[in-house]
Amino acid sequence: MKDKCGVFGIALDSKDAALPIYYGLYALQHRGQESAGIATHDSAIHIERGMGLVHEVFDEHRLGHLKGSRGIGHVRYSTTGLSRVENCQPALVNYRGGTIAIAHNGDIVNSFDIRRALEAEGRIFVSDSDTEVIAHLLVKELMRYDTITAVQELMNKLRGSYSLTLLINDAVIGVRDPFGIKPLCVGKFDDGYVLSSESAAIDTLGGEFLRDVRPGEIVVLKPDGFVSQRAAKKAVTAHCMFEYVYFARPDSVLDGSLIYEVRRKIGQTLAEGDVEADVIIPVPDSGIAFAIGYAEKSHLPYTEGLIKNRYVGRTFIMPGQDLRETAVRLKLNVIKKHVKGKRVVMIDDSIVRGTTSRKIVDMLRAAGAEEVHMRIGTPPIVSPCHLGIDMPTYGELIAARKSVDGVKLMIGVDSLKYITLAGLIDSIGLPREKLCLGCLTGIYPIERPVERAMQLKLDAFATSAKKKAERTPAPPLLSPSAEAPRPAT
Repeated sequence: MKDKCGVFGIALDSKDAALPIYYGLYALQHRGQESAGIATHDSAIHIERGMGLVHEVFDEHRLGHLKGSRGIGHVRYSTTGLSRVENCQPALVNYRGGTIAIAHNGDIVNSFDIRRALEAEGRIFVSDSDTEVIAHLLVKELMRYDTITAVQELMNKLRGSYSLTLLINDAVIGVRDPFGIKPLCVGKFDDGYVLSSESAAIDTLGGEFLRDVRPGEIVVLKPDGFVSQRAAKKAVTAHCMFEYVYFARPDSVLDGSLIYEVRRKIGQTLAEGDVEADVIIPVPDSGIAFAIGYAEKSHLPYTEGLIKNRYVGRTFIMPGQDLRETAVRLKLNVIKKHVKGKRVVMIDDSIVRGTTSRKIVDMLRAAGAEEVHMRIGTPPIVSPCHLGIDMPTYGELIAARKSVDGVKLMIGVDSLKYITLAGLIDSIGLPREKLCLGCLTGIYPIERPVERAMQLKLDAFATSAKKKAERTPAPPLLSPSAEAPRPAT
């Protein structure tokens, strides 16, 4: 499971913006590893983008083409649109009034309907990403209104999650959706101002984090400051829960909360009244802050039992079980001395399909762990996300198909405990009504256009099945072992 993207924008007094954007994207690399791109403006917009990591896409030669003191950047992991060069961002569109470039983090749930309407007007698309839909719609509004009004009209028509950095000719603009689902913040340097998906990128460049962009806010950067306008406001916000437990860097501040402290508190909550054990280990890297908090609360020793190989990207699908196991060991290796003969509590951020968790547990047992207890920093993930997370379908989500006991048997642990929903909300420090918890509850702040019709069909089917069940004696329940037989090891 991965987040879609990271966005960045900067307006400087005089020096070229390309290098600071490059370093800013480097600091946001965790938010997307498929492609990277930068657009800058001097007398025109210049753009360089390509497939791969930031350092693979850009070299001194390509950065040298990006002249101008204002610009935006993007790192991508695809959720809408295939992983191909045509979908690299920033997206670029020319129009009668000039050129616009757009970098987008999120997912527009009504993008198909907007695209179909724009195609009917004769507009031509070269990619299948929703970002190009935003670009064409913005061009349409710019033909009718001034820049700020056009962006306001754009926001009125988009449904979904979005944090945008826009380069409209020489204007650098940041936009956050009215629910505040995706993060965006603003900071300053001695010679300019900056927009970023996370505050850690501003820190990396030696800047000063000022504040989060408010939900529904438009921010226009200038070298000597920024202009803010609240274009749209919802009665409630819906900040993405997964930003706090997984996506964001632990050294980032999101909507007033330091991510490291949120995760540390989650670990402390998990440790309350828990099992007897000898050692606490994280699944690196996302489980580290959880495990530190757990160790502090439980007064049990924290150690690194799993070492991550940070130079391994995706491993291609290998034929044969032995080679598939090797692919897992390329990414994680057990320090046998730290787990042999020990009762181990292993802490991770989430369980999605369960297959990776099972392989890690098998590795710990093969290394001599006496007991393996798994603790998870999110409640069970029971629903997919359509607001910017590449998450499996219902059928692939293990917690949507199995009880906690069923998941425990499937991954082969001695015990399994998730943090409660109330414990998670308390750890984040925001009221429940200000969070998007759709993947945990099945209740989303925004419905897809087709979702309501599908839900009506599902409700009708459920009602019919319930009436049939009332007329038919219930079969005997399966035992947990019948639900999820443990594979032979």
